[in-house]
Amino acid sequence: MARISNTIVTILNVLSAVLALVAIGTSARLMVHSSTECQKSLQSPLLISGVILLVISLIGLIGSCGRNNFFLYTYLTLLFLSILALIAFTVFAFLVTNESAGKAVAGQGFKEYRLGDYSHWMQDHLVNGEKWNEIRSCLVESNLCGRLSEDVHQTEADFYKQKLSAIQSGCCKPPSYCGFEFKNATYWMVPKSGPAVADTDCLTWSNHQETLCYDCKSCKGGFLANGKKEWRNLLICNVLLVVIYMVVYSVGCCASRNNREDRKYAKYRGYP
Repeated sequence: MARISNTIVTILNVLSAVLALVAIGTSARLMVHSSTECQKSLQSPLLISGVILLVISLIGLIGSCGRNNFFLYTYLTLLFLSILALIAFTVFAFLVTNESAGKAVAGQGFKEYRLGDYSHWMQDHLVNGEKWNEIRSCLVESNLCGRLSEDVHQTEADFYKQKLSAIQSGCCKPPSYCGFEFKNATYWMVPKSGPAVADTDCLTWSNHQETLCYDCKSCKGGFLANGKKEWRNLLICNVLLVVIYMVVYSVGCCASRNNREDRKYAKYRGYP
């Protein structure tokens, strides 16, 4: 007789298997139809995650549907390791993102960001060297800055009232302390006397639309600010996922116990 715990484990693994197939299918679609490097960068993570989830789901299905404790124990072990990994990642992500916020500037509707305000780990592993070149390429392709300059009649006062995203604030304009003269959202003139501050970001700025401030520290700071926000949202998802996995793990333990009892009962009744 089928037990409720086995049924629940079966349903949950069917759902996770479907999710895994969607991830694998999306990865395959990106492989065939992706036109940008940013889209291509999603292929491997999606494919790896989908394959791992599919394998775990199939092991769980064999264990619950076939009431096979070997596969169910394997499934529970993998699930337990996943819970530990999620908890470890959640704690780690909280620690490395538990610094900084943007600096408010008087008279502006947006904040400005500095690279040095973020953890060394985030600086070293997310925006250094070749990694930044890939991110920079993605930012240029996204045309986030190009959208700001679409309003040709925009005044300086209107521009400073805008609610710019962290990336737009850091990458699409020079830092306010440079003292550059506004022409439009992505075109700023350097005073004849030079930048107001001898800062590398002021010297790095270019009115070339594919350069702007993409190589500035403020751009990297804006990217990390945006990443920090996304990681914090991911932390909430991770906590919910840990709770769900713990519930599934508990139900799986019940299913395993039921399988043992069914096997004992079958032997008692004289079945092999």
